[in-house]
Amino acid sequence: MTAAPEMQEIVDPVPGAGEPHLPAQPDLVQLLTPEGERVEHPDYALDVTDEELCSLYRDMALVRRWDVEATALQRQGELGIWASLLGQEAAQVGAGRAMGTGDMAFPTYREHGVAWTRDVDPLHVISLFRGNDLGGWDPVARRFNLYTVVIGAQCLHATGYAMGIQRDDAEAAALAFLGDGATSQGEVNESFIWAATFSAPVVFFCQNNQYAISVPIERQSRVPLFQRAAGFGFPGVRVDGNDVLAVLAVTRAALARAREGSGPTFIEAFTYRMGAHTTSDDPTRYRLAGELEEWKLRDPIARLKAHLSRSGKAGPEFFAAVDAEGDELAVRIRKGTLEMPDPAGTDMFDHVYAEQTEEIAAQRAEFLSYHEGFEQ
Repeated sequence: MTAAPEMQEIVDPVPGAGEPHLPAQPDLVQLLTPEGERVEHPDYALDVTDEELCSLYRDMALVRRWDVEATALQRQGELGIWASLLGQEAAQVGAGRAMGTGDMAFPTYREHGVAWTRDVDPLHVISLFRGNDLGGWDPVARRFNLYTVVIGAQCLHATGYAMGIQRDDAEAAALAFLGDGATSQGEVNESFIWAATFSAPVVFFCQNNQYAISVPIERQSRVPLFQRAAGFGFPGVRVDGNDVLAVLAVTRAALARAREGSGPTFIEAFTYRMGAHTTSDDPTRYRLAGELEEWKLRDPIARLKAHLSRSGKAGPEFFAAVDAEGDELAVRIRKGTLEMPDPAGTDMFDHVYAEQTEEIAAQRAEFLSYHEGFEQ
């Protein structure tokens, strides 16, 4: 179970005079500083128990272990590709845990942390990246839609779903995930227009990880991304995406606003992709190593660990237990991946439409006939 070297180091902030200097951040909602100090925000109060704090830490730690193991599996030729979330665990876990049971998430291809909070089996996500299927979970049962690779398309899906919620008079909301690069897509801006016009109960959750593959955010927008929402007629808010508590509070508030009929909200989670865009990407070609080292000082997991340790809410036994659980998860992921049966070639025709069409049936028959020729 060997992980890529760049995936292993986590900087744990150390209090006192020797603490490294952190680069400046823009104004954003923050409830937990990079050093692990709990702070208050006038607009986003959050009351969490010690048990809930420990649970959030466990979520993030196990999601990272899943991510590291999947990256190692891809490097060893067991997955076709993998989109890492390294550094974005707080944004995804915080947003996922803010959802109500009736809310529906619409992910991109990187929301493994959100999938975890919706009780999606990691192996059902990995089967997609292994090429076995399009995702092995039931999106209706899990309230978590299938992954969307087409950049920005999920925002239209979420908006349409939210308009359906309105017509059903349901007390629920849609949560659409997107990256900073997707804000340049026409489909995303069209979804903003529709959502605003119909006051659709949808929250757009943008993980601004600073790069649209290799294009930095300063080439994407002249203004902070959250300010764009005002031009469409709904509120935008920027939150510290490496602060799981702030993300939880802000997303809860936005979803509650959507459910009560006040329309959409745009959340910009200011975070950083510490790994590559995908395993086919080389981030050293477009960003400096020093930039990565600066962001490691804001590591979301180390931040919450520092708070739990200093406040006495969790001790070495708890962290050791989580590490042990991570080891067990890694073994299950590796074993389950290697034992996945190859799909039948005809599977690709079975789930194109809800009901089989004549055209797809003809293609399936042609496929079978072609392969039978090799057997003869």
